[in-house]
Amino acid sequence: MNARTPTARKRSASPASRVAGAPIVAPETARPDRRQAILLAAEKLFAQHGYHAVTIRQIAEEAGVPLALVGYYFGPKHELFHAIFEHWSHTIEERLARLAAVTIDPDDARTLPRIIEAFTAPVLALRASTEGEYYALLVARELYHATEEADRVLRGYFDPLAEAYINALHVALPHATRSQVAWGYQFALGALLHHLNDSRIERLSRGENTRADPAVAPMLVNFIVGGLRAALPKPKAMSKAPAAKSPRTKKTIPRRPQP
Repeated sequence: MNARTPTARKRSASPASRVAGAPIVAPETARPDRRQAILLAAEKLFAQHGYHAVTIRQIAEEAGVPLALVGYYFGPKHELFHAIFEHWSHTIEERLARLAAVTIDPDDARTLPRIIEAFTAPVLALRASTEGEYYALLVARELYHATEEADRVLRGYFDPLAEAYINALHVALPHATRSQVAWGYQFALGALLHHLNDSRIERLSRGENTRADPAVAPMLVNFIVGGLRAALPKPKAMSKAPAAKSPRTKKTIPRRPQP
């Protein structure tokens, strides 16, 4: 017989299809393009509405796939959330590669801007692209909410990136302590994420500015670099005090003894 029996279909189904009592999905409905559609739909909806506001049913409807197929590929919702960041992990590798290409010389004024450009440029390019727009928004929106899902992603993907950049900044700013540099990194990250996510600039600029405009990337770099230099300034060189003059000793002319 050419038709598969129900038992054969059950054995060939992914274990993820049995999560939370989900019905078995026939492999005929499982195709790579549908898996990608689910991933993109989840990315878009999480970015627009937030992780906890989105249901698996909404993701399936957005992707145009059967509800059970989401579980077949990804299992529960938190695993789908994690899969989005795994899919985009190459962008973190790109930022680390750009950092590794920077010659870090604390005496070279160009070092700090180059580190910050390596940190910001790939993300800004991603935000400006059609394929990466929702992922960049998702990063800006979700990762700084105190949720278990976000913390797992931060620890697995973004903490190693942060450590690498903090270490590089510490070499570039050797007069500061590492804890001070870590604060500087957090402030720089805040400026970057706000730029990615903010739409208020259009109203505040009276329509002259566009949200997440990649053309302002040099301004953002200069802003962050200026902030780091102002917050962590090099100590002023101690001016050499003039040597104290020794008091002149008056020569005493001995009196001639009286005859």
